[in-house]
Amino acid sequence: MEIQVLIQKDDNRYEAVIDPDINYDIDFSLFGEGSTVQETIEDFLVSNEEMKELYNEEGKTYPNLTFKYVYDLPSFLQYYSKIISYAGLERLTGVNKTQLNQYVQGYRKPSKKTSQKIEKKLHLFAKELKEVHFI
Repeated sequence: MEIQVLIQKDDNRYEAVIDPDINYDIDFSLFGEGSTVQETIEDFLVSNEEMKELYNEEGKTYPNLTFKYVYDLPSFLQYYSKIISYAGLERLTGVNKTQLNQYVQGYRKPSKKTSQKIEKKLHLFAKELKEVHFI
């Protein structure tokens, strides 16, 4: 079963939680935290292993889980802001850099349409980068 894991920024750390908006019909929760996304995912996977062990000790069958990590847009923007500037994202997506900053600061919440627009443009850019070859 594929579980969607939400990566989000909370003050000075990142958190990973099973997406609370989806009912997976499981009787447990998993949680990870860290100062980077990678640390957070690793901690989340430790939580999963601990839950497997607990199920095993109790003689229960643990579901076969795979994880799909998703970001809320402000957390993604903040995490990647050292690699992709707001000005660069504005040129790439057409979304004003001030607006992008307001999402990160929590002054505004992006609409679903805006989030999808940014995601689509980033995927197209990633596809373009994948085709780059140097001689």
